[in-house]
Amino acid sequence: MTDWWKIIIFVYLTPIHMSSKTHLDQHCETIMREYRDNLSWFKESSRKVYGLLQENLDKAGLVTAALEYRVKSEESLTGKLELKGGKYHSLKDITDIIGLRVITFYIDDVDKVASAVERIFEVDWENSVDKRKALEIDSFGYLSLHYVCRIPDSEYRMEIQMRTVLQHAWANMNHDTGYKSGVEVPPRYLRNLSRLAGILELVDDEFSKIRSELTNYRRQVKALVASGNLKDVPLDGDTFRNYLDLNPFNSLNNRIASVNQAEIQEVSLMPYLALFKGLGCETLGDIADMIREYSEGAFQIATFQIGLTDLDIVSSSIGPQNLCLAYLLKQGSGKAGIKFMFDTLNGKSDSNDMIAEMIMEQAKDLPFMNQ
Repeated sequence: MTDWWKIIIFVYLTPIHMSSKTHLDQHCETIMREYRDNLSWFKESSRKVYGLLQENLDKAGLVTAALEYRVKSEESLTGKLELKGGKYHSLKDITDIIGLRVITFYIDDVDKVASAVERIFEVDWENSVDKRKALEIDSFGYLSLHYVCRIPDSEYRMEIQMRTVLQHAWANMNHDTGYKSGVEVPPRYLRNLSRLAGILELVDDEFSKIRSELTNYRRQVKALVASGNLKDVPLDGDTFRNYLDLNPFNSLNNRIASVNQAEIQEVSLMPYLALFKGLGCETLGDIADMIREYSEGAFQIATFQIGLTDLDIVSSSIGPQNLCLAYLLKQGSGKAGIKFMFDTLNGKSDSNDMIAEMIMEQAKDLPFMNQ
């Protein structure tokens, strides 16, 4: 076999190993040296701007799903310079050496985060992008708001991305499926992805709409409660919480505590919401009526319970508890009704049956039961 055949066999049968070595020109190598020389400073600065942003979001009362930060890796920067290194005069022209991402639960919170960012950092408006203005139906996951900002006390810049949880999830799903990666995707899959993008965008909008409507509802409820139009206020968690802010049981509690000159220990009265509903109360006005009609009976029950004791601390729940007891006793609900009350407040237990029986026996001597 001649030597040239050996060469051909060698060329065709020997694996070709592509060199992984990067090829940067002298200008780009200068930028890379600047990056390496300042890497420790970038890492420290990224932690500082993260902490500063988190602190200000907390002060503004903005709850986020996530707040992330990173410093661009050497590999990522090298790839960027290989592709378009000629457009950068120095490292200062690269806007995302430090990157932060704020992920919100609601779409309207993106603008609130942006407002906080504008107060904290100097925004480079020329290079910032509001991708939410895109009109394409398949662009949902890319609708982030991107701010380029000056890193405090330096000439370098950083990028802050702001998007919702659903936008973030969509962007990650697209990344995993290879969508928009340059690989040709069959039209039927593109259509399904576009439909899904529209659905997710609608869900994002609806979540914010529902939250806004609930906020308005709570404001209206608060105004109704404050106005005293309690018959117009349906009984639910929000309305009951607002009602408790008016301290409706304070007068009864103070009267009971005066029997022993006892101190009142405040506890949450929210567990009584389920009980009042179980007793048939549909509005706050129904509870107000119960207070008006059964406070005397509640006071008599409490006097019977603590009058002969040296108890000097009572719970703020003593008023509503005895109010409900007086109502049940006067309505003739019997032992079963009282057991239902304690089962609702404390969970089902055999001891509740014994307590109910004892209360029924004691109640026979109470004056309000004979009126």
